Amino acid sequence: MKIQFKCTGHSNILCTHRNTLEFTKADYVTKKGDCIVGINSDFDSEKLKKLKGKLKITIKTKNVQDTINSTKCDEFSDNHEMVIRKTNFKDKRTFAINSNKSAQQLSRELVKDLSNGEKATVIIQEIK
Repeated sequence: MKIQFKCTGHSNILCTHRNTLEFTKADYVTKKGDCIVGINSDFDSEKLKKLKGKLKITIKTKNVQDTINSTKCDEFSDNHEMVIRKTNFKDKRTFAINSNKSAQQLSRELVKDLSNGEKATVIIQEIK
């Protein structure tokens, strides 16, 4: 199964958090939101809930892309935010756990595009 959604960058996107990264439907982010990768995200929580197992998550702007590997969290049920964690902490906002990357470890070229307000596409695929 493969799911895709869009999000937008913002001038306050820093991507410096060492344990998580997050996509939000909010239309603004402060610099305190150092795990946020994209705002105005148009993900469909009901579709995301159907994913299972190991996941490959690709974030693409017009210039660059980066990929994250993680495991789907069955507790995910939030309609506004989706968090990907390096740890195994689970709550309703946790979309995926045991990720191989956090916001801090994303390509700095990708982060530069996002902090310049670039649009991004997020592609999530189950790994068989």
